[in-house]
Amino acid sequence: MSVRVTVRGDFRHMERFGETVRKRSYLRQLSKYGSMGVAALKSATPERSGDTAESWYYEIVDKPGYFAIHWLNSNVEEPGKIPVAILIQYGHGTRNGGFVYGEDFINPAMRRIFDAMAVDMWREVTKP
Repeated sequence: MSVRVTVRGDFRHMERFGETVRKRSYLRQLSKYGSMGVAALKSATPERSGDTAESWYYEIVDKPGYFAIHWLNSNVEEPGKIPVAILIQYGHGTRNGGFVYGEDFINPAMRRIFDAMAVDMWREVTKP
């Protein structure tokens, strides 16, 4: 019995992707997506005063072996520094014992951004 293995092609795509990661040029793309996410969240945030919609921002976390985009909101409710965006998203109790139901606005707004990121990243990895 014999086994024959044939391999065609090379590692050009992988090497190019590795070079991109080494040069950290992906950080420019992350900034693009960060801005897109802030715009999407701002337009999707239910408005009463507009403070929460205007308080979105992003941070890029870049550590060895790890990078991420964090979308944050600086509008907080005292006491406890609870982000108002989370109260809107998930709902909250009131002082008189009632409950305000949440409104899912974050997930639909960010779905478009995540889909665009996935398409662009796949295009980058499979680029000829």
